Amino acid sequence: MMTTNSPQYDAAEVARAWPRNENGELMVGSMPLSQAVGRAGGTPCYLYDRAAIERRVAYLRALLGNRIDLHYAIKANPMPALVCHLSRLVDGFDVASGQELGVALDAGMAVADISFAGPGKQEAELMRGLAAGILFNVESLRELQALATMSEATGYAARVALRVNLPFEAKSSSMKMSGGPRQFGIDAEQVPAVLKELAAMELRFEGFHLFAGSQNLKAQPLIEAQSLSYGLVMSWADLLPRTPRILNMGGGFGIPYAPNDKALDLVPVTDHLNALSEKLARDMPGARMAIELGRYLVGEAGLYVSRVIERKVSRGQTFLIVDGGMHQHLAASGNFGQVIRRNYPVSMGCLRKEQETVNVVGPLCTPLDLLADGVEMDRATAGDLFVVFQSGAYGRSASPRDFLGHPDVREALI
Repeated sequence: MMTTNSPQYDAAEVARAWPRNENGELMVGSMPLSQAVGRAGGTPCYLYDRAAIERRVAYLRALLGNRIDLHYAIKANPMPALVCHLSRLVDGFDVASGQELGVALDAGMAVADISFAGPGKQEAELMRGLAAGILFNVESLRELQALATMSEATGYAARVALRVNLPFEAKSSSMKMSGGPRQFGIDAEQVPAVLKELAAMELRFEGFHLFAGSQNLKAQPLIEAQSLSYGLVMSWADLLPRTPRILNMGGGFGIPYAPNDKALDLVPVTDHLNALSEKLARDMPGARMAIELGRYLVGEAGLYVSRVIERKVSRGQTFLIVDGGMHQHLAASGNFGQVIRRNYPVSMGCLRKEQETVNVVGPLCTPLDLLADGVEMDRATAGDLFVVFQSGAYGRSASPRDFLGHPDVREALI
């Protein structure tokens, strides 16, 4: 994880800032990379540094006031051991499927602090969540009515918050989750009518889920989205069945992946959130604010490690063929939402005196299997370890691991 003192370090600094031992070998936690790989059972593997995750949470806690809860969005990385570790560090979990709900429950998070978002929740998922007692971030009137029917049949009043399709986009977000027609949430202009219907249902209304977009590296758009979201909720104050328990302001805090990406300056964002939370205490006594973060908590704490199988020179270009690839790390290959492919920060596991420019490719029979394109690194030979940084989020679980039938990737929390 980054150790630079600069609050807005560049993605190009990531590989240089990761700690190495006196022999030039990357360190994961307190052990050399080669030992950590052995502990994981070999390559390819994802390695997650538990101490780095703890440092990131502590950094956020130091900036956030005590009126703001910190939630982890499990979709970023659902590895059970990692989720269990985070259960002791954060205030709540947000899940996006029945399977993620099972991971959250097994991790020991209090059911009062687990919420379930995502369009198209199925009946079995709704019933499971109802039985467990978690909070549903309701995405449609259909979900609300289904929960009302189940609550009446079981005698358990479902806990619900309304996820809102906000009437604006999150500027500078790589993935916009609101504004315009969306599958996510209830359109803001429909919320007053839905609140009226909700008041007649035997459900426990607890608040709102307000998530404008993800992977934002600029503070001002986040601040603007938070202000607009807060104002929207306040405009509905007289329509609410009861005082909300929680305003989930979403997240969207990004991390730098590619050259010229600069890390988010978090201080103005958290200062603004703290001011909003103080205002909330006056406007709606008893309500709490929450932020929901995924990649910001775990993304920089993860490495994807593969081993060089061979060097190949083709028409003057050097290719390193490694035993991992896009089937295990789709995002690093540029096939997970990138319009123009950009390299993740990469490095060889151990420093050498000689540098070279190479392409790093996997073993798949497709030209899409490209992990690094024309990067300058320490000269590598067969057997050396190759590392992709910023790999703690949307790695293994967001990749087509069955593609072409290669073995699955290992994971270890170090």
